[in-house]
Amino acid sequence: MAYEFRLPDLGEGIAEAEIRNWLVAEGDHIDEHQAVLELETDKAVVEIPAPRAGKVLGIECAAGSTVQVGDVLMTIAEAGEEAEAQTPRRPSYGIVGELPEAEEDETPAKKPEPAETVLALPAARVLAKERGVDLTTVQGSGPRGSITRDDVLEAASARHRPEREAPSADDERIPLTGLRGTIARHLVQSQERSAFVTTMEETDVTELWSLKEREEHVVEDEGGHLTFLPFFMKAAQHALIDFPHLNATVDEEADEIIVRKSCHIGVAVDTDEGLLVPVVRDVSRKSVVELADELEELAERARGRRLERHELQGSSFSITNFGAYGSTYATPIINHPNVAILGCGKIVDKPWVVDGEVAVR
Repeated sequence: MAYEFRLPDLGEGIAEAEIRNWLVAEGDHIDEHQAVLELETDKAVVEIPAPRAGKVLGIECAAGSTVQVGDVLMTIAEAGEEAEAQTPRRPSYGIVGELPEAEEDETPAKKPEPAETVLALPAARVLAKERGVDLTTVQGSGPRGSITRDDVLEAASARHRPEREAPSADDERIPLTGLRGTIARHLVQSQERSAFVTTMEETDVTELWSLKEREEHVVEDEGGHLTFLPFFMKAAQHALIDFPHLNATVDEEADEIIVRKSCHIGVAVDTDEGLLVPVVRDVSRKSVVELADELEELAERARGRRLERHELQGSSFSITNFGAYGSTYATPIINHPNVAILGCGKIVDKPWVVDGEVAVR
């Protein structure tokens, strides 16, 4: 039998991913460990290697479709099957509903009534049965108009929402897919799983401003750029020593809160596709200058989508700097499974009482 290559467990609780691009086609001969497709998860874009060598018999999921752990991605001819695989056959995406042409039978037979053939991926048929979706009413978006799991999910959800207003000619629709869609789902899940409370405080950073100016030349001499964020990270790290239960993550499977002994801070970075949160590890062991260098490198690679998966995992606390976009106050969303996040607003001049006198700080 042909070998069914299924989506492996990607770790970190990732249950599904979107197929970004196929690197091979049906009929190609592939080597073991050769990259055969690109997957996009909420963490990064990763290449998936083939588990064995052979000939690609079928691509079972189209590019752009969402697959879950355990779904069949492709079928590969096993040893001894390649000769049989040389027989030409029409490309197949594992579509159910097409039957092979039968040999002519000279015996007269009653011609059956024509039936409507629905092209649907196997996983889509199973899901449609579970959700009670009539496949004949679903418009397919897969290969040759086949129906995918996403089509079934869309049809199922459409039954429970009011008819939406038709967009005008000037409106723009942006697909909520890929990284953008993953980030949106993650933020919604965080709000559903976390108990939110926001505390806002103002502080005088006049002395910090002077300190930053004194340290800037050290970073600039090395071609870098010093912002306030490394100082905020060090301040947070020291505060977390006094409030260790905020330097923690939630383990939902075990119903436990894990108080972390090391301080690994995730920093929100704005990209064209949305926010990514690379992690700076062991903040307590690094100087402000070292943090500035690492932050600049991580931010650059985040915007270029070149981060490794481990660089987006393992934070114990998070910081977002909405002040960089002109905001003074905001209510940041916790980066689940963290239990807390620090939001930093815009630095502005304000009247401040110093030694009993009002001064501009």
